[in-house]
Amino acid sequence: MIRFLAALSVFPSVALADVPRVMTDIAPVHSLTAQVMGDLGQPDVLLPPGADPHDYALRPSDAERLGTADLVIWVGESLTPWLEEPLETLAPQAPRFELLEVDGWTKLETRGIDDHGHEDHGHDDHGHDDHGHDDHGHDDHGDEHAHDHGDYDPHAWLDPVVAQTWVSAIAGELSALDPDNAATYSANAKATIAALAALEADLAAQLAGLSERAYILPHDGYQYFETRFGLTAQAAISGIDARTPGPAQIASLREEMTEQNVVCVFSDAEIGDRWATVVIEGTAAKTAEIDGVGVGLAAGPALYGQMLERLAAQFADCLSPNT
Repeated sequence: MIRFLAALSVFPSVALADVPRVMTDIAPVHSLTAQVMGDLGQPDVLLPPGADPHDYALRPSDAERLGTADLVIWVGESLTPWLEEPLETLAPQAPRFELLEVDGWTKLETRGIDDHGHEDHGHDDHGHDDHGHDDHGHDDHGDEHAHDHGDYDPHAWLDPVVAQTWVSAIAGELSALDPDNAATYSANAKATIAALAALEADLAAQLAGLSERAYILPHDGYQYFETRFGLTAQAAISGIDARTPGPAQIASLREEMTEQNVVCVFSDAEIGDRWATVVIEGTAAKTAEIDGVGVGLAAGPALYGQMLERLAAQFADCLSPNT
């Protein structure tokens, strides 16, 4: 934490011209964008920290804020397909910068591990070469949490190496829109990337040696973090869309607890802890709550590092023996 926050303090602070009014979608993206903007200006965030990106109802005040944006930076339609139409309607004046379409990193395929066990889709070994753009092919969501993420997992902000690529791209987009401040955006991005690299190294050391520990996720939204740090979920209570699990899924997970020597069943705010409690009943497994969107953290430049450091600690505490 100290190293990450120290890097934030080196950002240049002299604004050369009016900066764009930037709207971001979720708190982690807001945090990365705030680091790139530094003292030039503060981006806005549509969803507050901890809000579920799979299911969020826009408020009248949100519509007003979108109407004043000069630029929208968002993960993309495959995370929040419900947001596509409001952006077109409420922010037609603002270009939309979709981070999932940035070049230079590898998209991971959806796993479907809620269907009893991990499915291997042949992911590469942490490399982040460009996979090219994809057609996400969403279906409109009907009931709660029922939308289709497409062929690729959109939760890519949970890999700090992907975040480095995104930070560079955000700086480029801001520089194109605001060339008078391009040098500042570039300097801020370089400092942020260095801090993210140091953060990744610290978390890798913290999570080393836990790759053989079996665990169950609350929903399949943590794959990029797991892949980066050599962890692999045995199963998930819910799928990538965080919909409520059925009785058959819970029964299957309870059988798997003993068969696979599962040591931890995680919960999160999107699924709640009820199901984890049911799954571990009668076993020696531990439970812990994890978070990938910034629940309880103050929005701002420090949120991204705080969120990943907390997530790593949550994994380490629950997976480590004798804790």
